[in-house]
Amino acid sequence: MKNRSLSRKKTGAQTRRRLGFALTLTLTLAVAARAETHDAVEWVNPYIGTGSGSIGYGGTMPFVTPPFGMTNWTAQTRQNRLSVVSYKYEDTVLQGFMSTHQPAIWMGDYGYLTLVPQVGALATTPEARQMRFNHADEIARPDYYSVWMTAKDGSRLRAEITATERCAYMRFTFPKNASGRVLVEASRPGVAGEAKFDAAKHEITGYNPDRTDRNLGPFALPNFKGYFVVEFRQSWKNAKTYGADGAGSHGAYAEFGAGEMVEARIGTSFLSVEQARENLRKEIPAWDFDGVQKKLRVTWNDKLGRISVEGATDDQKKIVYTGIYHALLYPRVFSEYGRYYSAFDDKVHEGESYTAYSIWDTFRAENSLITLLAPERVPGMITALLQNYKEGGWMPKWPNPSYTNIMIGTHADSLVAEALVKGFTGFDRKTAWDAVYKDAMTPPEGDTTRRWLDREPHTPYEARGGLTYYKQLGYIPTDKTDEAASRTIEDSYDDWCVAQVAKALGRQKDYEFFLKRSLNYKHLFNPAVGLMNGKTSTGAWAPLGGGRDNPTNRSVSGWTEGDAWVYTWGGLHDIPGLVAMMGGADKYNAKLDQHFAGRHNVHSNEPSHHYGYLYDYSGQPWKTQAKVREIANAEYANQPSGIDGDDDCGQMSAWYLFTAMGFYPVNPASGEYMIGSPMFGKVSLRLGNGKTFTVLAKNNSATNLYIQSATLNGKALNEPVVRYSDILQGSTLEFVMGAKPSKWASEWRGKAIKD
Repeated sequence: MKNRSLSRKKTGAQTRRRLGFALTLTLTLAVAARAETHDAVEWVNPYIGTGSGSIGYGGTMPFVTPPFGMTNWTAQTRQNRLSVVSYKYEDTVLQGFMSTHQPAIWMGDYGYLTLVPQVGALATTPEARQMRFNHADEIARPDYYSVWMTAKDGSRLRAEITATERCAYMRFTFPKNASGRVLVEASRPGVAGEAKFDAAKHEITGYNPDRTDRNLGPFALPNFKGYFVVEFRQSWKNAKTYGADGAGSHGAYAEFGAGEMVEARIGTSFLSVEQARENLRKEIPAWDFDGVQKKLRVTWNDKLGRISVEGATDDQKKIVYTGIYHALLYPRVFSEYGRYYSAFDDKVHEGESYTAYSIWDTFRAENSLITLLAPERVPGMITALLQNYKEGGWMPKWPNPSYTNIMIGTHADSLVAEALVKGFTGFDRKTAWDAVYKDAMTPPEGDTTRRWLDREPHTPYEARGGLTYYKQLGYIPTDKTDEAASRTIEDSYDDWCVAQVAKALGRQKDYEFFLKRSLNYKHLFNPAVGLMNGKTSTGAWAPLGGGRDNPTNRSVSGWTEGDAWVYTWGGLHDIPGLVAMMGGADKYNAKLDQHFAGRHNVHSNEPSHHYGYLYDYSGQPWKTQAKVREIANAEYANQPSGIDGDDDCGQMSAWYLFTAMGFYPVNPASGEYMIGSPMFGKVSLRLGNGKTFTVLAKNNSATNLYIQSATLNGKALNEPVVRYSDILQGSTLEFVMGAKPSKWASEWRGKAIKD
């Protein structure tokens, strides 16, 4: 998903050359300088996505954190806020090193904390405390970050970071001839945070109650706080608080002797200062920086090693392993050893919890990737959504950490359906049904009196805005509800998901009801233009909108982050039904050709992610093979601007990973993956059940991108589909590749849902 004020929509051809980009040389030298080992961590380039350039801007940050870590740690080159993240590759100054929970550029932070090493006069504001640095003096890996900085007096300081799930370990090296200071910024002006010091314990403690989602969600959360404990190994010479404004202190600082290396262990919590201290005792019990770093490296190597590739260039390997790193950051852990704070009822509960689900984005491929790379997490992640339902009344769209009313649909239904279809257990099935049924049948408060504007502040929880009309008319009218046409299509997919939940639970009548209702998307097909088209409450066609030459106001045409061209293929669950509505495969293919030729495919935003795979359904799979290779080569690179568009909690990365392996979940809750064009000679996927799924592509190359034939476990495969059940068995999927299109799998069409 993209903040519309920030979205960068392409105006030129999708394919663009990346040669000559100056930062590539810097990155290559940095990687070579630290290539003493060849483990998977060394192939991660955390700078990918952190800069703007010839490809785009991914809005990522070079986090030091374990997979799904509750708290991420990064260098701060600018003060983050809604629409600005903490680190931008082009920046040349550092303002500190922070704990952050900001998952994407268009989302805000909450409960954050910043540590700043200093020499000279006390400087508390971001502008006054900043120090110069360059990337040649940086090391950035998932397990370790370090940088040398230049203070205003010309002296050099060094910072190092490693981390655990909820804590961090930092080391600061000060000049031999200057006293050092460590500033702990608990909160910012206008925020009633608190910091205090305890000389006997060598620690600074406090909390930060700030959370950006208060501007979007419906709830006040008076008990919310991000707590912290900062313990120093060395005794300090002096400590003070600063920035007191009557409501608390903005921070505190400790001063040390000249030339010292100062070590700090930082614990974070959303329960209490005492819990932050307990988290620290459990996760970093000893003063052993190298031991913590090595353990984190082992953790990352285990996860990164779930995918191995052969036949990839060095740049491709870096894109792959950085993609795994990005994809395994979210959703983030939000529980602390059997307890968690709920941002849905403002209380502490027992159990496991997660947050930072960018569901409108991640239901497409990121969540499906987690079912393969981290299946042990899936039951807890679904349970967390169901707990949110019980505590706040609904499963959330985008918890950060509470309701934010960002985006449309109730795609948590897709996550629940996918878990059930794929055979996951460990969550309450009755509660799962109750939650998805409420999504599908209960209109939100004030549904007919609100237009449900995008990111409208302080509204009730939006759920399926316009559901009242959807139930009455079979579609959501553009004159009653914003983004109505997009909502109709996405709600239809969610109905299909609810039908799958009903089927899994033996609710046959509910299954039939929601399966039939999932065809509501058909009400918007306008045969006169061969595209989906919004409708008014009288049944009249709304202005078509869409297209770069016809940017009709979306509140009139009914689209969200797309247009008629983008959303025509939005019914993920019934592509064969769309083929039939368009008049058959030939007309469908002609329209899809027109879609790509007209530059309507905007890969930087998620609704277009499955489009390259759609020729699989219409007898021209060779076009899918060419198109997905083209997109992968144009939209991803081993450079700071190497992700075209916000990574959106790993969705952009997940698209590349699936495409590189040769298959993609067009309908993620179906358990089916559509076959594209494997990018490497061999990919091995090590599964949680101990088996390995292998993709072999004989004669594969940049030009030999077309599938000539395929086998699954030695038997001929003549459909462009591989199933989750095939993957779990540890199957071998083998392709013979060639330079020219073939008729492989051209007879397969798939089955449309019947009325």
